[in-house]
Amino acid sequence: MSLPWLEAIAAALGLVNAYLLVRRSIWNYAFGIAAVTLYGWIFFQAKLYSDTLLQVFYVVVQVYGWGNWVSSRLAFGEVVVLRLTWPRRIAWVLGIAAATAGWGWIMNRYTDAAAPWLDAGMAMTAVVAQVLLTQRRIETWYLWIAVNAMSIVLYISRELYVTTALYCVLLGFAVWSFMAWKRAENARRANSGPVIPPGVIEA
Repeated sequence: MSLPWLEAIAAALGLVNAYLLVRRSIWNYAFGIAAVTLYGWIFFQAKLYSDTLLQVFYVVVQVYGWGNWVSSRLAFGEVVVLRLTWPRRIAWVLGIAAATAGWGWIMNRYTDAAAPWLDAGMAMTAVVAQVLLTQRRIETWYLWIAVNAMSIVLYISRELYVTTALYCVLLGFAVWSFMAWKRAENARRANSGPVIPPGVIEA
C-alpha cells in the first residue's frame, strides 16, 4: 500500500485542482499534473493498473488542455464553456461502453488487477471526461460525477481511505462545477451571445 503521507499530499493537490476547475482557472493544470503524477505511483502499489495507466494519460492530456484553455482566455478574455452536439454525445457514450468492455476483459484475463471491470469502467469514463474537460465542454461534469461515485466504491474496497475521502469531496466539487459552468454559460449567452465553434450546439 502507499505511504499515508504521499496519499495525503496527492489528495491535497487534487482538492486545489478541483477548486480551480470550478473557477475555470488555467492554473488548475499545474496542480492537476502534480497530483496525477503522485497517484500514478500510489495506484501502481495498490495493483490498480488501469488507474496507473490513466494517470500517465492524464499528464499528457492536461498539458494539451492547459494550452487549449490559455488560447480561449487570450481570444475571449475567459475560459469559454462549450457544448457537444447530440450525435457526438451519443458517440462518446458508445465509445465508453465499448472501451470498458474491451479493457475490462484484458485486465480480468491477463492481470491480477483488483476489481477489473469497475476499474475499467471508471478509467474509460474518466478518459472521456478528461478529454471533454480540456475542450471546455460542459458535458464533462456529468461524466466526472459518475467517475467520482464509482471511485468511492473502488477505493473503499482497496482500503485507500484518504483517497476515498478525497473522492467524496470531489463528487461535491463536480456538482458545484457543473452549476458554476452553467451559470457562466448563461451569463455569456445573455451578455454577448453564444460562442459556437464548428460542431458545437447550444442545448
